[in-house]
Amino acid sequence: MADRPTVTDIFNRALEIRKANPSGAYADLRKQLVGEFSGKAFPATAYLTIPEYDNVAPEEDWTAGLPVVLRGIHNEDWEDVALGIVISLEQIENYPKESLREDDPAKEWRNRGKSIAEAEEKVLEKWMPDELMAMAKRNLSN
Repeated sequence: MADRPTVTDIFNRALEIRKANPSGAYADLRKQLVGEFSGKAFPATAYLTIPEYDNVAPEEDWTAGLPVVLRGIHNEDWEDVALGIVISLEQIENYPKESLREDDPAKEWRNRGKSIAEAEEKVLEKWMPDELMAMAKRNLSN
């Protein structure tokens, strides 16, 4: 890592640490980040971003820690920077479990595709010309 990490660098490092120890405490992760980045230059506020996680959680959740990161950068406090990173990471990890999202594989009973499959088949049979339907079935069998 460079002497001046970006917020994204720090977030990616947090992901690496978490991947190596998925059941570790967030407080331990925060301490490890502080230990690794203390003494380095603080990230530039112009690059106050983390990778997008719109596919996992709403933006207001995965960016929840960025104001704390910004405060840490302004106050030159690695504790706050690490805390903000951990807040965002925690949101990304916990949102799918706590939100009862329909695409959560553990929530198979919420799979709407299963319940509308029969109606969808009827609509296709009614509105798709026979020759297109035959072509589609041939393509599926190939």
